[in-house]
Amino acid sequence: MNKEIPPCGAYVIDSRTGTVSQVIGHTRDFTFVRLRQPGGGREWSCPAASAQTTTLRAYLRVQVSEINNRRRIV
Repeated sequence: MNKEIPPCGAYVIDSRTGTVSQVIGHTRDFTFVRLRQPGGGREWSCPAASAQTTTLRAYLRVQVSEINNRRRIV
């Protein structure tokens, strides 16, 4: 697989959980990235193939849209 590995500091979505996170490191062979949520917390490893590059702004836009839609339904 020839997928670009996100650099440290990039925002990604762990496609296994849907969690937005920030890349804080890589394994030596670049098969895994180390992630942490933007507000802090525990780090975790994610296969590089499951880290979908995004921007924090794009992620937050989707979250706000979903919240607004839920408010309209109620």
